[in-house]
Amino acid sequence: MSTEQMINLLFTATIETLVMVGIAAAIACLLGMPTGILLHVTKTHGILENKKLNTALSIIVNIGRSVPFIILLVAIIPFTRFVVGSSIGTGAMIVPLTVASIPFIARLIEGALLDVPAGLVEAAQTMGATPLQIIMKVLIPEAMPGIINSITITLVTLVNYSAMAGTVGGGGLGDVGIQHGYIGFNPTIILITVILLVIIVQIIQSIGERLVSKVDHR
Repeated sequence: MSTEQMINLLFTATIETLVMVGIAAAIACLLGMPTGILLHVTKTHGILENKKLNTALSIIVNIGRSVPFIILLVAIIPFTRFVVGSSIGTGAMIVPLTVASIPFIARLIEGALLDVPAGLVEAAQTMGATPLQIIMKVLIPEAMPGIINSITITLVTLVNYSAMAGTVGGGGLGDVGIQHGYIGFNPTIILITVILLVIIVQIIQSIGERLVSKVDHR
């Protein structure tokens, strides 16, 4: 493989990794954040206390979090084929990445909301705020540093998962590292793949930390 071919291969794989992680993270945030908020507000003494709903959600989230990603990847292949018509490639890997990250980010968001002082919620209730107003104007704004940190952790985890997906032809840098580096006996590609993954994680972490410092006024 010439140097130019290697550069093109790695560039394409990097874009595929960013696309997989970006789309999966966006969908996971749309579904996982409301789930995390619901877990928080329906717990005992929550503003919308509902023990049955909270228990059901907790069980579902715990089941989702307890399955190792590589097992989940294989187990939901029929569902992946149903959704995108294939079980390999960049598009197909977005499905298991999303399914794996929804319960993950839900728990992180729930944890971030726990950091909001109970006194602020009680004060809002005293002033007659509705549950929706408390969520939108008290819980989410006060927990924003933790929420951004949770999204950052999810993005970094998705980068790791996307590399793991390369073992089953998932596309992206993981696939290049396995197919062209490990199976193709090319240690240079493995090394460059690892370096690129580290750089992506470092960029995500740095952006996340800067955003957290901007919204954290404590």
